[in-house]
Amino acid sequence: MMVPTMTQPLSPFDYLKKILTARVYDVAVESDLQPARALSRRLHNKVLLKREDQQPVFSFKLRGAYNKMAQLTPEQLQKGVICASAGNHAQGVAMSARKLGVRAVIVMPTTTPQVKIDAVQALGGEVVLAGESFTDAYQHSLKLQQEQGLTFVHPFDDPDVIAGQGTIAMEILRQLQSLGSQRLDAVFVAIGGGGLISGVANYIKAVRPEIKVIGVQMSDSDAMVQSVQAGARVTLQDVGLFSDGTAVKLVGEETFRIAQGLVDDYVTVNTDAVCAAIKDIFVDTRSIVEPAGALAVAAIKQYVAQHKTKGETYAAILCGANMNFDRLRFVAERAEVGEEREALLAVTIPEERGSFRRFCELIGQLPGGPRNVTEFNYRIGDSARAHVFVGMTTHGKGESEKLAKTFQRQGFEALDLTHDELAKEHLRHLVGGRSPLAQDERLLRFEFPERPGALLKFLSLMQPSWNISLFHYRNQGADYGRILVGIQVPPEDSAAFDAFLATLGYPYAEETQNPAYRLFLQTK
Repeated sequence: MMVPTMTQPLSPFDYLKKILTARVYDVAVESDLQPARALSRRLHNKVLLKREDQQPVFSFKLRGAYNKMAQLTPEQLQKGVICASAGNHAQGVAMSARKLGVRAVIVMPTTTPQVKIDAVQALGGEVVLAGESFTDAYQHSLKLQQEQGLTFVHPFDDPDVIAGQGTIAMEILRQLQSLGSQRLDAVFVAIGGGGLISGVANYIKAVRPEIKVIGVQMSDSDAMVQSVQAGARVTLQDVGLFSDGTAVKLVGEETFRIAQGLVDDYVTVNTDAVCAAIKDIFVDTRSIVEPAGALAVAAIKQYVAQHKTKGETYAAILCGANMNFDRLRFVAERAEVGEEREALLAVTIPEERGSFRRFCELIGQLPGGPRNVTEFNYRIGDSARAHVFVGMTTHGKGESEKLAKTFQRQGFEALDLTHDELAKEHLRHLVGGRSPLAQDERLLRFEFPERPGALLKFLSLMQPSWNISLFHYRNQGADYGRILVGIQVPPEDSAAFDAFLATLGYPYAEETQNPAYRLFLQTK
């Protein structure tokens, strides 16, 4: 269902009237405008966070959904409503329907996080799963609408929905005064279908036209950016699903018209940058937003780096916090790389006694001060050379290439994998396997204290005749690290090795007889 054709397109002042009279506060709250103090200090610009994650459904979508439904006739409400949504609009419609006492059918993509499906059902919405993206779910919802006579509540391409979302901009400008400042240089707004930025842009350009409105999209879901560049709406063949809240293949007709006329600039960000932004927001708020909710902060960081700004004031709309808990593993893994606080390298070292220790000592002597090793994966596979996958902390962006060159100057071949998607996604988990060279191998799990020198202490206490044949370590953010080590110990050295373990003083468990080890790692 498309937006009804209007004889005269609505102007920003028409939208201003609709926003000022929008009915949202029966269900929505005026969310905080909160300074991000730590991020502001780092960027040398003032960053304000508009906390739409504080809404009852943890997303701004409640505003537009309720404003639309509050305008419906009693006859329309009696028949019920339907919507298509990646999740947040769905919760907004479901809560609005419960408030108004009407039936709500919610069509959601099959890729929607379970947390959003559960939330919609808990609010009384009837969930139907169809397709892999919003556009697929949208097409299915149109069929159900016709069959059942329901009223369609569009997630973005509707003037009443747009007006509801525009109340966010109204609040931002009013809240600036309570923060003791009138200055606002730009508002950064995530874009999926374009409803949020359309409401924000209409209000700001009607009231404070000097404030820039900057749209933000994922680099793999940039339908609005491509449409504006082409001068017509572009349908994407595929969209990235990490930021499921903005995974839209085709933006709205009305939202495209508004964005084309009122949005000042666009920024596209990648997955790693968004993961880093989720962490930045957590540091300042102790709240975890979903990927779409972090797009605006990721864009501010990128904008500041590109334009070298200082002393300006930016607002970022944190548009949602419906994050699947299981996804946090991926976010934490990629946040350090996204901020380039972690370098990933493939380093080749001679397969000879003492080279592993020499390599670890070099890490502690790198330019700029010692580095914490964040990850170390190695499996013996060649009698002459050892290939290790290593992660280490950095002191700033662009440092990974310099680290690789430093290792090369010291005689270790090194390849920078920091920006290699295959390495970040898969290879780091696949280093290993059986090796015919790993004779007399004993496998042990250790808990090391997470402090500099712990690994070197381990290596210095080992007898030179014992060779490390397997090593796996990944910093998980705790105060201790779990390490898996394979050590080649001749049978006649068993007593000496046991004494070494006792001297070491680290908690350990021997896994040499573990059936999983024997299946996948032990030499036949």
